[in-house]
Amino acid sequence: MSKIPQIKEYEGLPVVMAEKMKYLDKKASMKYGVPENALMENAGKAVALETLKIAAQELNRAPGNLKAAVCAGKGNNGGDGLVAARYLKEAGADAQVFILEPKETGYGELVVRNLEKAKNAGVHVSLVTKDNIEGLAAEFSKADLLLDALLGISAVGKPTGPVRRVIQLMNKSAKPIIAVDIPSGLSPDTGHHSGVFVTAKHTLTLGFAKTGLMALHAQKNTGKIKVLDIGYPQELIEEAKE
Repeated sequence: MSKIPQIKEYEGLPVVMAEKMKYLDKKASMKYGVPENALMENAGKAVALETLKIAAQELNRAPGNLKAAVCAGKGNNGGDGLVAARYLKEAGADAQVFILEPKETGYGELVVRNLEKAKNAGVHVSLVTKDNIEGLAAEFSKADLLLDALLGISAVGKPTGPVRRVIQLMNKSAKPIIAVDIPSGLSPDTGHHSGVFVTAKHTLTLGFAKTGLMALHAQKNTGKIKVLDIGYPQELIEEAKE
């Protein structure tokens, strides 16, 4: 079994494993009345605001001159990316979403809701299929930065199929990549990977840092790590320390 980094705190907040993070998310809704859709809204907005800061400081790009490509997966990490794209668009940036095809059962409720909201806000959304996936190389070359919202803490195993190819094309683009929560392909618990993973310049981790991000061997893939506040009540933050 891979060793779990034993760092307990980062930026004054607890560091948690994936299962504890899922438990805290549920507790936020069940005990403290913070609905899942509110957490996603807060997460996406925080990612967008931090992305705009990074673009200004590192690329000298104001929102009106910024072109961002958001790579969204099928799950809630993709939902966070959709919300971020909407807020980037509202700020004046050119935000385009490239979203993976859903499973046969379709996208989850939150992804469907935020896909509709993004489109209504004027975000250009493209469905990534095996037939058009190679065209992403040209799209990424036009962007100033890429947002990685492909795989979150629930993903297990080696990325395969279209998500694997999108990761490869993102890295090959040589554009700065901002990872939403964790770089896709890294284990949230150990920071190890299985050969296919995003190399991010920044990782904007949501709510609490994940143990895998603290691993020394992961740092070359996470870039600068920042924890974003997504609206957890203080009582839940205290519980997370236990």
